[in-house]
Order: sequence, then structure tokens, then C-alpha cells
Amino acid sequence: MTQTTEPASDTPASDATARTPSARRAARVHRAWFVAAVTFVTITGAAAFRSLPGLLFDPLHQEFGWSRGTIGAAVSINLALYGLTAPFAAALMDRFGIRRVVAAALVVIAAGSGLTVWMTTAWQLWLCWGLLVGLGTGSMALAFAATVTNRWFTERRGLVTGILTAASASGQLIFLPVLSWTVQSHGWRPAAVTVSLAALAVVPFVWLLLRDHPADVGVKPYGADEFVPKPVPVPGAARRTLAVLSSAVRTGPFWLLAGTFAICGASTNGLIQTHFVPAAHDHGMPITAAASLLAVIGVFDVAGTIASGWFTDRFEPRRLLAVYYALRGVSLLFLPMLLAPSVHPPMIFFIVFYGLDWVATVPPTLALCREHYGEDSAIVFGWVLASHQVGAALVAYLGGLARDVFGSYDVVWYASGALCAAAALMALVIRRRPGVRSPAAA
Repeated sequence: MTQTTEPASDTPASDATARTPSARRAARVHRAWFVAAVTFVTITGAAAFRSLPGLLFDPLHQEFGWSRGTIGAAVSINLALYGLTAPFAAALMDRFGIRRVVAAALVVIAAGSGLTVWMTTAWQLWLCWGLLVGLGTGSMALAFAATVTNRWFTERRGLVTGILTAASASGQLIFLPVLSWTVQSHGWRPAAVTVSLAALAVVPFVWLLLRDHPADVGVKPYGADEFVPKPVPVPGAARRTLAVLSSAVRTGPFWLLAGTFAICGASTNGLIQTHFVPAAHDHGMPITAAASLLAVIGVFDVAGTIASGWFTDRFEPRRLLAVYYALRGVSLLFLPMLLAPSVHPPMIFFIVFYGLDWVATVPPTLALCREHYGEDSAIVFGWVLASHQVGAALVAYLGGLARDVFGSYDVVWYASGALCAAAALMALVIRRRPGVRSPAAA
């Protein structure tokens, strides 16, 4: 194939020689990086919803008299649907395009969060925050980041995955202090409205600036040697999603990846994000102080996830996962001894450490999905993410139930630490695909 047959740039070759030096420097910034930036901002804006559930336990318990197990059930439904919707969303993006799916998902999130201000019974909480927000967020979960990365990049995929994964942490960093102050000063309803407005504000941004495929703007994927035509829309999204699952479940790596990622979800979204604030409040810590500590986790989560993406481009993903899970498990075993009425240096050390490790597991997990499942990796990762959220959902519910039964969260911290140790061993058991060199050797 000759160069003349490839639309290698947006500008014809005859115009390239007429560019000024500054124009040529600007042209070096590939369009893929702008798409990644739009994706980052989109996930950041939508992440507002993830900052709220842990702040609702005490206000809803005081206003409606609902048990923590009842409130945890709503969070559990939300987290489970967040994961179970993701693989279908990846297929829907192949069928209808990224823009349409993400814009619709943001509208559903806004509706679900906004409608909670009129709820009076627990089933309405399960419907609005559990069903609607769960479906909406699942449609633009990490499968969204995986689809963008797979379509727009052939190089630096680990780094880009880390950056896009860190977007959720950035949203938590931005919104958690604001929402915690809002809940304490004005009640939980204005906080729910804030989440709804944040999701709506991102919709025009997505519609106007996001593009589905490099071919839409006549460029090659970043790092690609050849122009990649836009694939024909794939009909039967649900059928394809289930077919990919049927094939993946026949392989050992899928079950190991799903198992480790379930433990990842249990020890992050299900445990710390949902129960850390009420657990710290049980020990006398003000809600705003506990929420600020979660926001600090968000700060270091950004750094840790981007660094993990960089490591994934250079080191064997299995070993990275084993290290991440082992360190996370050790830190959880120490947490019950660190909870106190005030913030002290050992607690700050835990927060920094946990933040660096929070979703550092995503880049190596996605890299292993690509290694084993190729073009279907985004959908397979969607199913692996479903296991992540099922694990999170179980602990979101069981953690609240344990608090009701035992009067503390201690048993939950210890059990989660043991699960993380098991995940470290499972990661080491994952086989490398024959003929695949380690990143360090490549």
C-alpha cells in the first residue's frame, strides 16, 4: 500500500509544506489526545454520583429510620448494575457510537439522582439511586475508557488507560468535599440535585466534542502505521455481548481476572468508598473530616493510576497485580487500629497508601484482557468489570449488615484484607499467552 492511498493526515500533502513552524508543531498533537481529554472530563463530571452514597447513610437513617442494611441495598443494586450494564454498553457503542450511548447515560444519571429528592419509601431509593443511576453509570463505566483507548490508540495504551481510569478519582476529588459540606450544611437533597446538574452539564460537551472513531476525522489511531477504516456498525449488541461471554468463560484467564477484579471492587467501591465515612464517624470523626480523607484518596489515586499505566507499558501485568493486591490487603488489616476521633499521621499514611493503590489494578487487568481476547477485549473487560461491581455490591450490602449485627466494621476490614491476599495469589496463576513477550523485553 502506498502513502498516497492512506489519508495519513487531515491536510493534503500540498498544504503541509506551506505550514508555518508553529502550525507544524500544533499538528504534532494527535487528535487522539484531544478525544482522550474529552473522555477524561466526561468521566470526571459523571463521577459526582460516586462521591455521594457514603455520605447518605446517616442522613437517610436519621430522616426515614431506614437501617444501614436497607440503605446499603440501594448502593448494592447501583454497584451491581454499574458492572452488569458495562459489557452491553461496550457492544452498544459498537452499534450506535460512543457519543449517543454516553449522552443518553448521562441523562439517565441526572434523572435518577434528581428524582430522589421526592422519595418517601425505601423502594423509591432502590429504584432511583439503585436502578436508574446504576444503569446510567454502567453505560459509561470503564468499558467507555477501554473502547476509546482501543479505537484511538495503538501505542501508550497503558498510560492512556491509567489517565482515563484516574478521571473517576478526579471527580471524587472535586465533588466529595463540596457534597459533604452540602449534606452537613443544607441536607442531602441539595447534594442529590448537585449530582444531577453535574451529569447534565456534561451532555453538550460530549455531543459537540467527542468523536466515535479516528476515521471520522480522517486520521490514523495514535501510533498506527496504517489508516484504519471505521468498522461497520455491529447489529445485535446483546447477542454479541453474550456470545463473547460464552467464549470467554471457556478460558481460565477470564475466571482469574474476574475473580481478582471482584475482590478489587469489594475492597474499594464496596468497602472504603461506601463504608469508610460511616465507620470513621462511629469512632467520633466528623463527617466532613472523613469525607476529606476520601478526597485525599482521590488525589493519590490519580497519581497511582497514571503511574500504574506507565508501569503496565514496561512490566509484566500479572506481577503488578500481585503486588497491588498484596499491599492493599496488608493496609486493610491495619485500618481498625487507625480509626480515631481525629486525623493523625498513621491515618494519613494509610490514606496516601490506599489512594496510590485504589484503581492501579485497572491498567494491568485491561492489558491482560487485550493480550488474551484481542478485538473482543473491551466487551470481555466489561464482563470482568461486572464481576468487580458484583464484588462491590456484595460488600456494600454485607458491610452495612455487619455493622447492624456486630456494632462495628472490624470484621469487614479483616475479611477484605484476607480476600486481597487471595487475589494476589490468583494474579500470579494467570498464564501468559504463548508468543507474547513481556513489555520490558518488547
